[in-house]
Amino acid sequence: MSKNIVILNGSPRKTGNTSALVKSFTEGAKSAGHTVTEFFLAGMSIHGCKGCFGGHSSKDCPCVQKDDMDQIYPAVKSCDVVVLASPLYYWNMSGQIRTAIDRLFALEEGDGNLLRGNGRASALLMAAEGHGFEDVVLYYDHLMEHLRWKNLGHILAGGNCDVGDIAGKPELQEAFDLGKTI
Repeated sequence: MSKNIVILNGSPRKTGNTSALVKSFTEGAKSAGHTVTEFFLAGMSIHGCKGCFGGHSSKDCPCVQKDDMDQIYPAVKSCDVVVLASPLYYWNMSGQIRTAIDRLFALEEGDGNLLRGNGRASALLMAAEGHGFEDVVLYYDHLMEHLRWKNLGHILAGGNCDVGDIAGKPELQEAFDLGKTI
């Protein structure tokens, strides 16, 4: 059965190692007949959460702030799978993706929780210079528990500093295979 997949790409580089994972995943997903929508967060205007608890999940644009999250909310509401893609920065995801994740909270507020549960699934794609993924995987796994999303796993590609370092590495095939088997 065809799935509707949303990718939140938190890399600041469109041709970086994280984006190579995203590209490979997308190719695998499309080859299996899935629909993929990627949001390149570094090219969007997304402001930090104000913590105002003013969101209303049932609105098309549930947050009181009006910025490029208004493009992401409807896509996330209607998707089956959310893929979080990010480089590893200080043992966590990039600021770009963390800001977007924080802002998704508006879908949990107000007149119905449209984020938690609903049969969604998620996967994590990450590239890094080093290999210290333990803390970010712990965060991701806890986030999946909170959201009640099926955790499809992680593709973690360490040892990639410069753009293109990931070329030819097995994680690219793993990302393709994950996309294909969703």
